[in-house]
This record gives sequence, structure tokens and C-alpha cells, in this order.
Amino acid sequence: MCGIAGYTRLDHPVEAGRIRGILRLIRHRGPDSLGFHESGLAALGNTRLSIIDLEHGDQPMFSDDGNTVIVQNGEIYNHAELRAELERRGHRFRTRSDTEVILHAFLEWDTDCFPRLRGMFAVALWDERRRRLVLARDRMGIKPLYIFHRGRDLYFGSEVKTVLHHPEIDRRLDLNGLGYYLSLNYVPAPYTLVEGVEKLMPGELMEWENGSIRREMYWHLRFQPDAKIALEDAKAELDRLLRLSLREHLIADVPLGVWASGGLDSSTVLHYAAQEAANLNTFSISFRGHSHDESQYFRAVAAHYGTHHNEFDLNPEQNLAETIEQLSYYSDEPSADAGALPVWYLSQMTRSHVKVALSGEGADELFGGYLTYRADALAVEARRWPRWMRRLGAACTRLLPVSDQKIGFDYKARRFLEGTLLGPHDAHFYWNGSFDETTKRALYAASRYPRPGELMNTLPTEAFRCGEINRYLWVDQKYYLPDDILYKCDRMSMAHSLEVRPPFLDHRIVEFAARLPEDFKVRGPALKFLLRELMRDKLPPAVLTRPKEGFDIPAHRWFRGPLRPMAEEILSRENVRQTGLFRAEAVERIKSDHFRRRANHGYQLWGLLMLFLWMKRWNVHA
Repeated sequence: MCGIAGYTRLDHPVEAGRIRGILRLIRHRGPDSLGFHESGLAALGNTRLSIIDLEHGDQPMFSDDGNTVIVQNGEIYNHAELRAELERRGHRFRTRSDTEVILHAFLEWDTDCFPRLRGMFAVALWDERRRRLVLARDRMGIKPLYIFHRGRDLYFGSEVKTVLHHPEIDRRLDLNGLGYYLSLNYVPAPYTLVEGVEKLMPGELMEWENGSIRREMYWHLRFQPDAKIALEDAKAELDRLLRLSLREHLIADVPLGVWASGGLDSSTVLHYAAQEAANLNTFSISFRGHSHDESQYFRAVAAHYGTHHNEFDLNPEQNLAETIEQLSYYSDEPSADAGALPVWYLSQMTRSHVKVALSGEGADELFGGYLTYRADALAVEARRWPRWMRRLGAACTRLLPVSDQKIGFDYKARRFLEGTLLGPHDAHFYWNGSFDETTKRALYAASRYPRPGELMNTLPTEAFRCGEINRYLWVDQKYYLPDDILYKCDRMSMAHSLEVRPPFLDHRIVEFAARLPEDFKVRGPALKFLLRELMRDKLPPAVLTRPKEGFDIPAHRWFRGPLRPMAEEILSRENVRQTGLFRAEAVERIKSDHFRRRANHGYQLWGLLMLFLWMKRWNVHA
């Protein structure tokens, strides 16, 4: 696991030493070593977190003739079998590193090597003779890669700050990215919050050769449900795939552990990990005294498997304001997902014991674990009611007492009824998002506000023939998973030099899930039906019957308590006016309604707070 960065130069030579300064910005991603290569035409470098072949895996790595150079961030789980195949073809290796395997695979198969890789990665390869740079990102977007194309040159890096370091780049806020950020709590690829800076899409490669750029998808997600598959056969296949994935995800030359929330996903990972390894460490975050504390569940699971369990209680007594300030640096782009804060503390605790952690990310998007999928189905019936009735119902929910719960009944009822007033596609994103279109128009003026539902138009036509639930699983795997869930996990873990591996996102499991009928995922009130059936005789009953909880903070309560002074200061009238971005009176109304318990705007306040801190920290202007 590492951080990478680099850039090309056609019109004048590479500036000596610039790459070293860029790499210092992401040293947290790889504190074990720093390496770079500069030629007249390109510079690229790496900060390394050593996990495999600790002594000999430093980067960059070079081909035998010195012409081809590689830096990479990630892990390739099938590197041993690829190495054996390449050796049969005459390749000779100097290390046990997976990075060297990618280099030789590229020399053997060129860009056709990427579909052969199984793992998480962001890769850069430089061919000096051809003046050619090749970039690629893993299929599911577990590892990030940012790009900026200016004139005939290309800039890239694992984090936005590596691109912003270049003085040629104007740090202007991208209003399309902002519109998505406010609506969704994240910015979907290829957009970012900085004009001209893009994210390489998951499963995409880019070639820069003598100033010309070519992009292509080397892997496509395809949903092709098989109605003939039997439930028992599906359970057996998922069991087989999980065993394979966990066996590979446990490969490391350093200690590792498992993140345990006590939910179905992380408990499944722990179950299969425990079949392969003994004396596992588990790590959890508790919120003692809050409605969404999960400690009874993760303690039961840890006891069931006899792990060495560690937990951290996140409460307002911690210096939350200081930590949130740090997030503006390490978040890279601001995350409006308040779940980033517990992941920060979880990563911090985990890194004090191990260097690698396994997590349950991806299971909800693959197997149908979110309440939004149930809401999508219920809304079909609700939209048969007269529109005036739904509008009246939504208005009545505003009269309910405002709850401090993470997602109380008042919040769910209002959000659902308001969603039924939207088109199905917009509603799907609204239920899991933040600001509605009316509030966005009150906040700032723009010629056009991107509607989240438009993201559905980026799916292939077959997405609209594979069933309504599958359709939304497809779009969530394409955007929500990499740009919110995996983004949050990557930034918070790498801020503490911790590698996090999500075994559910082995592409063989992803492709298997895409072949499942919808009722193997959501069946009546049951979410993740197949996964739940598979684990029914394996996990403690309390884990299987507990309600779905997201990994989050008591945002509504904390913004009326310990976080209120910070919100008042950062989102003051003066600061809002100075940015020239939002109308100060609109921000004041959001704060006032929340502080006076007229509404719950804790998540909206978190998103605005992180945006303003980030803009100030990186001098991004409207």
C-alpha cells in the first residue's frame, strides 16, 4: 500500500526536485520509504507502506533495460500465480514484490495485463523510448487516482493535493462537483470539486503518448440475472468465493486484523478469516449512551470467535474540533459523510496494533443492504396515492417532535414522503443524500444544478432491463461505493498509514452478485437475503436479526452540543460572505432551524463545515 504521483513535460524539462515536494504531501500513505524517478520528459514517485517483501519492494521499479518504470498503490492478490506464469515465459524476478509482477506483466501483455490483476491498485508505468505514460485503476475503485490534463502535459496522483501542488493549476471550485456534493454527500467520478481535476474511473486505463491521450474501460460491470439459479446453489457458490477471497486477502508479511462492527458484513469477513488464521485481532468503535451504539453486537461476535478484541469509545470528551480540522487535510476532497469521523478513530486505534485490516465494505451494494432499496420498492405503491395526499403527509411530518436519534422516525417518514414527490431516479439518490434542489437554489445561484438522477443515464441500456433493485445496485456500485464508502475508508485509514482490504470486492464475487435474481438480495422486508441465509448457521443469532445501522456519529445531537461552537465560527455570516459562494442568510437559516430544534440538519451542517474547512485549507476559491 502506498501513495503515487507524477507528471509529464513536453515543452520544457522536468523541474528538478518538484516530485520530492509532491510526495511529502502524501507521506502518510507510505512512511516506510520514498522513491522517485526523473527524466527530461516525466517524473514519478512513490511513498511506500511496506506489506509484502519488506526488504526489497521499494519503488520505483525498473525493467532490466531501464526503459520502463513503475510505481503503484495497492495489493495484487494473485501475484504468485502471475509470477509463475511469467517465469514460464522467460521472465526473471529480483524481488517477491507484487509491484515487480505488474511491471513484468505489462512488459509481456502491455495494457492487456490489467484484466489479469486481481486486487486493489492504482498504477503508473512510464516508457521512456515511446514517451508514453500508462495509468490504470482497479475495477471497483478501491484505490484512488486523480488526473489533470493541461496543454500537452498530464499530472496524476493518489490524492488531489498532489495535483494542487503544481503552480500551473488554478484552484477554482467546480460548480458541477459542488452540486453533486451537496445533493449526494460525495462527488461522483469523473468529477471533483476542483475545475479540470478528474478522477480516473474504476476499471479505466489512460494512455498519454507524446501529448495525446487515449482512455478506455478495461473492465465493465454487467448485470445479467439468472432466474434459474437455485438458492442452495447460490449459497454454495458464495461460500466458495468468500473462502477464496479471504484466503488471498490474508496474504501479508505484517500483522493484520479485522474491523468488527457486529453487523452481518464485518461478521461474515471475520467468520471466513477465522477459518484461515488463528489469534485474530478485532477492532471496533462504540458510542456508549447513544441509540446506535453497537457494542453488544461486536462484543458477542468477538467472543464467539475468541479474538483479541480492541475497542474505542467515541464521545464528545475527545477533542473533536481538532480532529475535524485534521480531516480537512487528510480527506483530500471534503467528505460530507459524517461517518468519516469514527473511521478516523478506528484507523488510529487499529494502526497502533497492526498494519493491515480487513473490512466489510461492499456487501451492502452487492447484495442489497440499504433501506433505500426497500424505499425504492415501497415508493412504487406510494406514488399511486394522489400527489396532494403525499405532499400533505410530508408537511405533517414536520410537526412531529424532532428526534436526536441518528435516523429517527420523523426523519425517515419525512424523507420518504418527500422522495415520492420526485421521479424514481432522483428519489433513490435523495433518500441517501442531503440537500434537496430547493435548498440548493436558496444557498447559491447557478445556471444549472446537476440532478443526481441524471447519473442513471450513464448506465448501459441493459441496466433498465435487469430489474428495479438491480438497476439501483448497479448505479450505487458505480458511484456511491467508490466515491463515498471506499473514498472515506481510503483517506481515513491512509491518514494513519493503515492498509484496509475489502474481501467482498473481489471481482469474482462482484460478478457473481450481478448474476443473482433480485429476490436473492431484497425479499420482502429482508435485506441481503442470500448472505443472511448463508450465514444463518454460522453467526450468533443476534447479528442476523439486528436492524441495519450505518457507521456514523450522533451528528444531530453533537451539533446542538460540543460541535455547535465550531459550526458557529466556521459557518459565520462573515466567513460565508467572504467565500462569495453561498447566501449567508440561507446558511443562517439552516443553523438556526437546527439549533432551535425546528429540524434535524446535522448532516447538512457537517457537509458545509467540511466544505468550508477544506476550501480554506487548500485555498480553493469560487
